[in-house]
Amino acid sequence: MSIDHYENFPVASLLMPARLRPAVETIYAFARSADDLADEGDAAPDTRLAALTRYELALDAIERGTPPDIPLFQRLAKIILDFGLPIQPFRDLLSAFKQDVVTTRYANFGSLIDYCRRSANPVGYLMLHLYGAANPANMRDSDAICSALQLINFWQDVAVDWAKKRIYLPQQDCERFCVSETHLAAGNVDDCWRNLLRHEVDRARAMMLSGAPLALRLPGRIGWELRLVIQGGLRILERIEAVDYDVFRHRPQLSAGDWLRMAWRAAGMKFSLAQTARVG
Repeated sequence: MSIDHYENFPVASLLMPARLRPAVETIYAFARSADDLADEGDAAPDTRLAALTRYELALDAIERGTPPDIPLFQRLAKIILDFGLPIQPFRDLLSAFKQDVVTTRYANFGSLIDYCRRSANPVGYLMLHLYGAANPANMRDSDAICSALQLINFWQDVAVDWAKKRIYLPQQDCERFCVSETHLAAGNVDDCWRNLLRHEVDRARAMMLSGAPLALRLPGRIGWELRLVIQGGLRILERIEAVDYDVFRHRPQLSAGDWLRMAWRAAGMKFSLAQTARVG
């Protein structure tokens, strides 16, 4: 899922086993702090890239068994050792954050998914490792869920990203639906815009549903945690549709009522996914 502040989705929630919460919180702290280096403040691009390079060097040191004497990296080294976590997902996250510093447009959906592969999918990969469930089928579905969550975050935050001079909507799709950057600058919600965002919402929903069976395969608390994450993402898509795709003036967010709805839907996922499979 997106590292970008996670306000819509559970992180180390009460559903997560207590023994895993410190590890999840450390992974989140690493990713959040690195993401902030790429995004927050007014530092020059070279300064941001240099700071992220220092994170990469710290990972090298952890891999050598000599982590820097910095609390975050000391904690990270411990959970990597304790849980046998791979280093590569952390490197992939840093690669995506570096890309955010220098890349502000995406030519097509494939290039955007490549970014999601490094900005979001590593989080799911690490969670599966923590639970001892990192087999190929689970990782495939986790990738679909995490990439979908990243895309949902993009569609939710079109205006936020525009303020940062970034556009995550694929340029090829914008051209297809006759949407230009003036739409974003003016917050123009016309038929062209609605058709574009409807297309992207439908694509994210299909991707999410393709990975959703993972939540039914994983046992116990992790399965319920993931069910809520999935339902949270799907509910944000419904919120986007409810404002007729006007994400410029109505940033979709989850309310207390939404969480109750998500819990109800999470409980019925086995039945709803079976119904979807029959219809498909």
